[in-house]
Amino acid sequence: MGQQEKVATSLTGAVSEDISASLVSVDEELARRYPGDPGTRQPVHTVYVPGEVFDAGTVRSWGDQALAMLDEHAPDAASLAAVLGLPEALADDVHARVRAKLEREPVEDLRVDFEDGYGGKGGAAEDADAARAARLISEAHANGTAAPYMGIRMKCMEAAVRDRGIRTTDVFLSGLMARGGLPEGLVLTLPKVTYAEQVGAFVRLLEAFEKAHGLDAGRLGFEIQIETSQAILAADGTATVARMIDAAEGRATGLHYGTFDYSACLGVSAAHQASDHPAADHAKAIMQVAAAGTGVRVSDGSTNVLPVGPTEKVHDAWRLHYGLTRRALARAYYQGWDMHPGHLPTRYAAVFAFYREGFEQAAARLSAYATHAGGDVMDEPATAKALSSYLLRGIDCGALDTDEVARLTGLTRADLDGFASPRRGDLTATAS
Repeated sequence: MGQQEKVATSLTGAVSEDISASLVSVDEELARRYPGDPGTRQPVHTVYVPGEVFDAGTVRSWGDQALAMLDEHAPDAASLAAVLGLPEALADDVHARVRAKLEREPVEDLRVDFEDGYGGKGGAAEDADAARAARLISEAHANGTAAPYMGIRMKCMEAAVRDRGIRTTDVFLSGLMARGGLPEGLVLTLPKVTYAEQVGAFVRLLEAFEKAHGLDAGRLGFEIQIETSQAILAADGTATVARMIDAAEGRATGLHYGTFDYSACLGVSAAHQASDHPAADHAKAIMQVAAAGTGVRVSDGSTNVLPVGPTEKVHDAWRLHYGLTRRALARAYYQGWDMHPGHLPTRYAAVFAFYREGFEQAAARLSAYATHAGGDVMDEPATAKALSSYLLRGIDCGALDTDEVARLTGLTRADLDGFASPRRGDLTATAS
């Protein structure tokens, strides 16, 4: 080996030290505001069930109804593929996985609704429904029938319903504590947020509850529903939603787009209120940028076109829902709302097709990157992060099997997690 060439420098170590000292506050701010994705499972949807309707059999009932609709309107792979335009190569696998999902885990995230969908009259009746929801959710976790994520949507923090929303939250959470404590996968959803101060007020409520029960500070997180124009653009021209994330003090877990309230707020006529309207795209793009890097996840809204009636109408509604779901996935909105059991077949068909069709290419690219094997695409650490996140999402929802991912990538789940969630400023470390 030849003699190592001498490297010339012009600056003393003090220069680097001074620069680092000047950026200490920035480093701390980056770590606080932008911790990155939490690395936990994100459900592919949220199902809303009115508080007075929710019962112990709700999750299984939704799955059974969805299976019955599949049997009636698309009983085999070929018929489902014909309705949705699935490629022949994917049809059998997608159809089989949809059926298996509806039998095993029909609902990934369920919200017992005490807001717009709630038909109760408040007062003692709402107290009873909130207490019953706490009991049923606790029992579901105890007997293994719970959805992975469950919780409530309370009323908002506006003056007219504020006290009722606070009381319902208290009744529900107190009921959970009385039955063994807060379960994993607990989710609270705060609707119709207009000002960041309303988020801050909800934080104070949760802090008070944690102190009352001796819980760890920050144990309770919540989703913020974006349903008003003011939640996107404040009177001073700033993005309110970014201020809401900050006001949540690390408790915000998601931003959920409210299709119909938001579009109505902008004056969009009822016939055009949909998640693919330009107004919806604008709002979700602002939400997405505001949430990027913060660990707060973005969810699309819903369609109010239900797959009911004769087969022709069901198929029309299924095509619409499938197309909207695929559109959202391509835009990195990995979660949405489902309002009817008939939406479950197309939710899962869309999600499974999305991951199955790109699986082999993604696995090959990630394998080549991990082994420095090269290929026809020059991937960077950021792309490796995207590829591994894609595969992990596919595994979590049931579109992909852990064994087949390991076989094609040569990587373990821990390896995928490492590529998907590198430390801030350390993206290049995963390429070494």
